[in-house]
Amino acid sequence: MAKESVDVLIEGGKATAAPPLGPALGPLGVNIGQVVADINKKTADFKGMQVPVKVTVDKDTKTYEISIGTPPAASLIKKEAGVAKGSGHPKREKVADLKIEQIIKVAKMKEDALLGKDTKNKVLEIIGTCQSMGIMVEGVAAPEAIALVKSGKFDAKIASGKTELSDEEMAELAVEKKKLAEEMKEVHDEHRIKAQVIINQMKNKSNKDIRKRMHEAEIFEEIINELAPEEREVKK
Repeated sequence: MAKESVDVLIEGGKATAAPPLGPALGPLGVNIGQVVADINKKTADFKGMQVPVKVTVDKDTKTYEISIGTPPAASLIKKEAGVAKGSGHPKREKVADLKIEQIIKVAKMKEDALLGKDTKNKVLEIIGTCQSMGIMVEGVAAPEAIALVKSGKFDAKIASGKTELSDEEMAELAVEKKKLAEEMKEVHDEHRIKAQVIINQMKNKSNKDIRKRMHEAEIFEEIINELAPEEREVKK
């Protein structure tokens, strides 16, 4: 029984018979349109993301199997949160808030790659990733959300497997996201002011000393680099 595999990277839900998929499948004698349709059905939840897909074809019977890889959990979380990146300072600033249904959705998408023995434990793993990204869950910081999950607060929702949000819930998250963005801007502005004060106070000091003082004041690294860029050594 001869088998041949085709490995491609496609955008979720948008596979086509065009290269690279179509030409690779053509010589194998399968119904390309049906394969494309099956891939799009399996990857519908990954719209906007690049997904690894493997099509294994039995060249004798022309039957095939489709294996779908998944993007990293962090990528799925960012998609659910609608943010381009996580927080550079997850303990000090939050960039988004997610509902438990969205966490369950990501846990299901990544279930084969997670270590948890059941959905509840897999949900805890995903919230752990949220913690490192500065993303809240159900309006609280990740550590508190983990405690709530362990206490059983979300057992009914986890058991139901519900992953979709109502329009009202989506609107609530949009408002929360805007509020967090405003708060984050205020914090960055405060750090920028503090940094500028240090620069003014140390105008006769070396850039190295100024950066050291900023670090001692726990000013965000990106603001330090913005206002007092690290000097590069000139090669002689």
